[in-house]
Amino acid sequence: MSYALLDAARVASAAKTSLGVLHAAQETSEAHQRKVIMIERIEALARAAAESDAGKAVTLTSEEFWLISKNW
Repeated sequence: MSYALLDAARVASAAKTSLGVLHAAQETSEAHQRKVIMIERIEALARAAAESDAGKAVTLTSEEFWLISKNW
């Protein structure tokens, strides 16, 4: 599994955009709901990291990054 250290504010922004796309879809499957929950968690953690004084960075796995980037 690959990891990347990314700017937390940019990750939060990308996750927010991705959530907008997912919420606009009329999908109701369990897989869709799991995607939304996972991206909500990533967005919340990235936003908290961006607002902290401790480096303003967040580490994502390649799968997490792919999940966000697939939906923006």
